[in-house]
Amino acid sequence: MFNKMKSIWIDGKLVPWDDAKIHVMNTGLHYGWGVFEGIRAYECVDGRPAVFRIREHMQRLIDSCKILMMDYKYSLDELCQGTIEVLRDNNLKECYIRPIIFEGEGGMGLIAYNPVNVVIAAWPWPSYLGDGIAEKGAKVKVSSFSRHHPNVGMVRGKICGQ
Repeated sequence: MFNKMKSIWIDGKLVPWDDAKIHVMNTGLHYGWGVFEGIRAYECVDGRPAVFRIREHMQRLIDSCKILMMDYKYSLDELCQGTIEVLRDNNLKECYIRPIIFEGEGGMGLIAYNPVNVVIAAWPWPSYLGDGIAEKGAKVKVSSFSRHHPNVGMVRGKICGQ
C-alpha cells in the first residue's frame, strides 16, 4: 500500500488523487488496450528531483502507442512537462512515476475506437528489492524462460495486456 498523493495528471490537468477514476467498462481494462512506463526520480545533492531519462522513457511510451496504432494527443514535451507538474504539485523529490495511456470508456469490442486517456501518477516508492540493496547486493538468477521472438507479438512496446 502506498500513501495517497495530492494530485495526478489526467488528460492535461492536475486532478485531486481521490477524484482520479475510470469507469469499470473502460476498454483499456477489458482488453488491456494501453501502454505504460515506469520511471524513477532521484533527489540530487541540491535537493531538486532529477527524473531518470525522462525523454527516453516518454519517447518509448509514444512508440508503444504507435505499435498499438493508438492516437494520443500530447507531444513528447507535454508529457515531460506533465511529469514535472506532478512532482511539483506533490512536492516529490524521490519517487516512482507511472505514465499510462489507455483507451477509455465508450463502445465495447476490439474495434471500438474510444477516446484515449493519458495519466501520469507519482508516489514515493522505495527500492523494489528492499533497503540497503545497493550496499548488500541482490540475490539474482537467470530465468529459463526465453523472450518471445519480435514477430510473435508486440514485444517492443510496453503494452498493458501482454
